[in-house]
Amino acid sequence: MPKTLSEAALPLRAEAAAASLPPLVVAAERVAATVMQGVHGRRRSGQGDAFWQFRPYLPGDDAARVDWRQSAKSDRLYLRETEWESAQTVALWRDSAPGMDWSGAASRPTKRARADLLLLALSSLLLRGGERVRLLGGGRGLSGRGALPELAMRLEGQSGPPRDETLPRYVRAVLFGDFLAPLPELRATLAPLAAAGVRGTLVELLDPAEETLPYGGRVRFEPLDGTDAALVPRVEGIRGLYEERLAAHRDGLSALAGSLGFRLLSHRTDHPPEAALMALWQALAPQGAR
Repeated sequence: MPKTLSEAALPLRAEAAAASLPPLVVAAERVAATVMQGVHGRRRSGQGDAFWQFRPYLPGDDAARVDWRQSAKSDRLYLRETEWESAQTVALWRDSAPGMDWSGAASRPTKRARADLLLLALSSLLLRGGERVRLLGGGRGLSGRGALPELAMRLEGQSGPPRDETLPRYVRAVLFGDFLAPLPELRATLAPLAAAGVRGTLVELLDPAEETLPYGGRVRFEPLDGTDAALVPRVEGIRGLYEERLAAHRDGLSALAGSLGFRLLSHRTDHPPEAALMALWQALAPQGAR
């Protein structure tokens, strides 16, 4: 059966995507390495059920914890350690709506580019700490530092709302977006996750121009989603009302997030990504790992 034009183009699109991934992965690793200098890893032994590693027996260890089968393979005694029970899968999502591809200046990244960088940098930290990561709706979880390029490839194709019927129990989620949709619409989007027991963090990403409306005179605003444009005769005349409504929306978003078991973090694309990543890491880290 002959391939359609769309199917025939898939290898070319995949090749083009792969060619653009290394710089993004390298940049994410660089941001993660900077933050890693000031934090400790999350992986540690504890009272969880999942196997983590074997380690040599040390004086003072409980002899009941010796794994005799593993010890029989060498001339040393080994203990079987389990994974820290609070280490769980972290599910990730980045909004792919057209508005995320906007930047108010050529010198600044788009909101989508910054979201991708933060998502992969956070994943790098989590993978280094022994945790599993997965994209919402993006298939099985990944582990190990070598998983980052595959995650980046999957991220390239992620689209749609944060939905995933295959999430494991107790999963934590980090969602990246501008969250500028009306609050009732955002509630309808997030409520199914909360009903499934998902908890986590919303990362609100805005361009500074979206916060300050730094324009003057007659300006035509054209939405990227194809909706009707708006012509404003004197932008400076509505700046105060705009800032007031944006603040009210953010307050409502924070309250909405809290009611659904999420916390809200805000980040501007003209600020260093390391600051947002550190705040995210601290939000995810349990008490014993901070």
